[in-house]
Amino acid sequence: MIAEARSFAGAFLDRAVVRGVAVVPMKRGDALLVVSELVTNAVRHAPGPCSLALDLDEGLLKIAVSDTSKRSPQAQAFEPRRIGQHGLEIVVALCDRVDSVSTARGKIVCAQIMVV
Repeated sequence: MIAEARSFAGAFLDRAVVRGVAVVPMKRGDALLVVSELVTNAVRHAPGPCSLALDLDEGLLKIAVSDTSKRSPQAQAFEPRRIGQHGLEIVVALCDRVDSVSTARGKIVCAQIMVV
């Protein structure tokens, strides 16, 4: 599921380039990493299905991952010796904004990143 989500996001950004949106290659890579991290968190920490939604408007890519867990993600304190569990730290570092919204079925984690 994680590889499929990343592939879906890559194809989405490729279509944007074909339509004339000047997606910066490094930002494309950052966006794919954010998708991978958010979907990985949903798969690992939620008991049910998850979904990915993407929107690109004036260079701002909005990434929304919904899952069935009510628990909002919490970035851990920086610890360079910790192995793993740095995903949300990476997402926060790469994105312009990251929010979590509770829903009746769980939550939606929304990240925004400029890709142009």
